[in-house]
Amino acid sequence: MSTTGIELNTRRRGFAEAVELVSSMRFAISLLVIVAIAAIIGTVLKQAEPMPNYVNQFGPFWFEVFARLGLYNVYTSPWFLAILVTLIVSTALCVVRNAPKMVKDMRSWRENVREESLRNFHHKTEWTAPLDRPGLAAQTAARLRHAGYAVKLVDKDNGTLVAAKKGAGNKFGYIFAHSAIIVILLGGMLDSELPVKFQQWFFGKTPFGGSGVIADIPAQHRLGVSNPTFRGNTLIAEGQTSNTALLPQPAGVLVQELPFSIQLKKFHIDFYSTGMPKLFASDVVVRDPETGKSFPATIKVNHPLIYKGVAVYQSSFEDGGSKLKLTGFPMRGDKSESFEIGGAVGASTELKQGGETWTVEWSGFRPFNVENMAAGQDARAVAKNTSFNEQLSATLGKASGSAAKSADNKDLKNVGPSVQYKLRDKTGQAREFLNYMQPMTLEGAQVYLAGVRSSPAENFSFLRIPADAEYSVRTWMRLRAALGDPALRNEAARRYAARALAPEQRSQDGLARQLEESAARTLAIFAGEGDARGGFVGVSRFLEKIPPAEQEKAAGIFMKMLNGALWELWQAANARAGLDPVEPSEANGRYLQLATNALSDSVFYGAPVYLQLEEFEEVKASVLQMTRSPGKGIVYFGCLLLVAGVFAMFYIRERRIWVWVRHQDGGAHALMAMSTQRKTLDFEREFDDLKEKLPQRA
Repeated sequence: MSTTGIELNTRRRGFAEAVELVSSMRFAISLLVIVAIAAIIGTVLKQAEPMPNYVNQFGPFWFEVFARLGLYNVYTSPWFLAILVTLIVSTALCVVRNAPKMVKDMRSWRENVREESLRNFHHKTEWTAPLDRPGLAAQTAARLRHAGYAVKLVDKDNGTLVAAKKGAGNKFGYIFAHSAIIVILLGGMLDSELPVKFQQWFFGKTPFGGSGVIADIPAQHRLGVSNPTFRGNTLIAEGQTSNTALLPQPAGVLVQELPFSIQLKKFHIDFYSTGMPKLFASDVVVRDPETGKSFPATIKVNHPLIYKGVAVYQSSFEDGGSKLKLTGFPMRGDKSESFEIGGAVGASTELKQGGETWTVEWSGFRPFNVENMAAGQDARAVAKNTSFNEQLSATLGKASGSAAKSADNKDLKNVGPSVQYKLRDKTGQAREFLNYMQPMTLEGAQVYLAGVRSSPAENFSFLRIPADAEYSVRTWMRLRAALGDPALRNEAARRYAARALAPEQRSQDGLARQLEESAARTLAIFAGEGDARGGFVGVSRFLEKIPPAEQEKAAGIFMKMLNGALWELWQAANARAGLDPVEPSEANGRYLQLATNALSDSVFYGAPVYLQLEEFEEVKASVLQMTRSPGKGIVYFGCLLLVAGVFAMFYIRERRIWVWVRHQDGGAHALMAMSTQRKTLDFEREFDDLKEKLPQRA
């Protein structure tokens, strides 16, 4: 016996079962649940960020796990696209299988009913009338038409069937809703990064991960004007022109060619009293290379420019390369001579200091910063506590104004311009710095804030440099250089010993010499001579060598000697600079206290120089988002279909009525039955109304 037929039937049955499973409701719901979970992941986890950001956030192990799962680009990951394609196929099969049946059922009158079957309906009634069978059938049909029903008369062997239906369009709701899912998914995939990914997979396009001029980027990193969909950004400084947009990718960027060029004529920005942007807009000139024509336009937030299928949105703003002039002060060694240095935001400047070469990368400039200066609200304060090694522990959240939204306007003050830069050594290691141009009044004293952090993931910690009588940092810089000069430290120790001893004690060479050596040793410990760390950290480590029972007394003596020696060091520094001696006063004493704290904190600053902003020429830049989304109209159409489908399914109720009219002595007899898919109170009322009106005599 041949088994070929059995094998074919088995294969056909298996294929039919597979199609039935894929097109089933439970399968589609399962896919929708997975899509919802993926959408939640894509919402919670920032997408398409640079890979180092994910490594810093999750660590090497989980970074690799999440990367293999494609969680950093959920919406373009192969498994997500496969789910969407499967969902489209499943929904399409469902529509293909059921739509013809539904259309056929909508067009059908279901006229193959019998009188006996109508008696089994729950909603039924019957009556007699002194009319003949055709007359009663015609009267019933007319009354059903008046009630809004479509009616058909069918002659039977022993009677006439009046078939009526209403709300058959309810089934369009199913067709529209399922078709809407397909349309929306197709439109969404068309507007996604899928077309860009296809060009990477099949046409050799690769992200550009280097740096340089956009015009010099090779063709394999560029997408043509005919690219059907994209979403990217372009930064244009005032007076400059751009005809490209950058599409961010995990490994770099893709350069998207635009069918036009945009020149930024003027960027406008207005701020609230809190320092938050109130309004920003770009005055641009658009030039079409095909026609050679140009026209002006203004792009505002929520008022995009749309030209040649590309929507240009006002996204944000940046610095466009502001010109900066700064004064540099050495932060190491015994030199305090300042020097001039300049740069532009976005560029870099070579810096030679102490026999080493550094690179200053100018990363940001703000013309003003609004801060909450209320008592207890200084986010930029360096903590002052009893632990010597915690003198630089305060941090702030952002470099762009930390004024709280809930703060009173009277507490919000513009603290002036700030400059942000990275200082990179010859090994490539860099620290980031944030310096304010003007001093701030903190705790009743005028101080310059110099922020530092080791990585973008950290907050800035701030060094407080006290402002002198001329509102500059030069006095503190001279004191810092003097602390790094062994000769001046020894001179300060000699002055301190001479001032601290009584006249009768000064003749005792041994005592004077011993006090002088102690003062010199105190200054050396605080200066961090050799490889030792100075400041209060060095003092703390020195005191740890003393027996615990004597540490408190020794600390008091040490700090008293340090304060006196630093006062004399200040005098020696002024004398070397040819300046007048410092007169003892409460203001100078307060300044020396702040200067001492800053000298201690400076050991954590980690920079060979301090750069103070002197002059600037601001250049604004506008960040514009360029999008081409041909699928948007498709998605809108799908949404309309979905709304129509939901409306049809929930608000259109299908009702069918059959009236069997047969001859009876003295007239005719009618048997009516009514059915619906969902029995509601409205259906009951409609049945009762027809039950009353149909038997009425004309």
